[in-house]
Amino acid sequence: MLTQAPRGTRDVLPTESYKWQFLEAKMRKAAAEAGYREIRTPVFEHTELFLRGVGDTTDIVQKEMYTFKDKGDRSITLKPEGTAGAARAFLESNLYADPLPSKMYYLAAPVFRYEAPQAGRLREHHQFGMECFGAKEATADAELIILAYRLLSGLGVSNLSVNINSIGCPECRPKYNNALRQYLSEHLDELCDDCKNRYERNPLRALDCKQKKCQAVVADAPVLLDYLDERCKKHFEELQACLREMHIPYQVNTKIVRGLDYYTRTVFELITRTKEGNLTVCGGGRYDHLVEEIGGPDLPAVGFGMGIERVLMLLENEGVEIPQERLYDCFVTYMGENRVAAFLLTEKLREQGIRADMDHVGRSLKAQFKYAGKTGAPLTAILGDEEVANGQVKLRDMETREEKTVPSEQAAEAVKAMLEQ
Repeated sequence: MLTQAPRGTRDVLPTESYKWQFLEAKMRKAAAEAGYREIRTPVFEHTELFLRGVGDTTDIVQKEMYTFKDKGDRSITLKPEGTAGAARAFLESNLYADPLPSKMYYLAAPVFRYEAPQAGRLREHHQFGMECFGAKEATADAELIILAYRLLSGLGVSNLSVNINSIGCPECRPKYNNALRQYLSEHLDELCDDCKNRYERNPLRALDCKQKKCQAVVADAPVLLDYLDERCKKHFEELQACLREMHIPYQVNTKIVRGLDYYTRTVFELITRTKEGNLTVCGGGRYDHLVEEIGGPDLPAVGFGMGIERVLMLLENEGVEIPQERLYDCFVTYMGENRVAAFLLTEKLREQGIRADMDHVGRSLKAQFKYAGKTGAPLTAILGDEEVANGQVKLRDMETREEKTVPSEQAAEAVKAMLEQ
């Protein structure tokens, strides 16, 4: 147990972290192009934030949160999703007083959910999320959907499609909830225990249930789109118009409601087809009353979350090659007692922006060359007694075996020239 990671977690080793860095750089670039700036929120928050924001009828709150009492007897929860924390920071820092909309993103943010580990999503996984506070128009929804679609397509995720739905607003949804309750009342015995418990408080959750028997029941349930008021209809129509004009392949899926209570109007998922079936890569929607629900002003907002592990898994399955930068430009080798001279040369090369290293474990010169070859360094610098005595460095091209001797003070300049050849 001491040397084994807890179930549902995994290490990102130095041999694979370059893949994360590559993906994160692409995500940062996509966010910057649309004017989103990074926010970093705590790994844990007060439990009440998620009870009020996410909703106490959701699976996340009822079953999946890591909640504990701290030494001050305060109830603390490890972040199960990123939006509530971003909304809390937005409110606490009075960002609503700044010019709106306020666009922010978080990257490689750890998210904790106690659930059965699944493909590309562990109990601790990491998300790229984008949040836009203060924008009420459907163009803001379309902006985020298109950004996510372009990002994933550009990375190489194939068979990608967008599923969208509108779940209305507090004005029109009660009528639908009543119609849905009436329909479900005739099938209560066929529902799972969770859906039975939610029947009165939040019947909409039944549409999102993954139990096959519940999916069979709701297949013929009333469609929420038929109950939208004029404002919600217009909003949804504008969203579709934006996606059509930008040639984004989308379909309306009336069963999408997402798993969080704060959503209003637009909900969406980006889905890819795999050999094992459909897999959701990104999900989000509009949450126009979340800020108000946690104590702030009435302010519209929209956002999404994208699992980084899942994207990396899909890229690997697609055979997408992620470029890996070489570890070293030059490896400094030495003979005999010239270790300190090698150390000084290594540091001088680094001062000039050259990726350099040397042997720190007492290898022989032959073993140093062998190790340098394994690192992939294209050049080696050789310091023997003669070179040190004459204030020189011998540089070797590891591929051609060609060597040249240069004064020590010109070593960095010579290495750069050889790297450019």
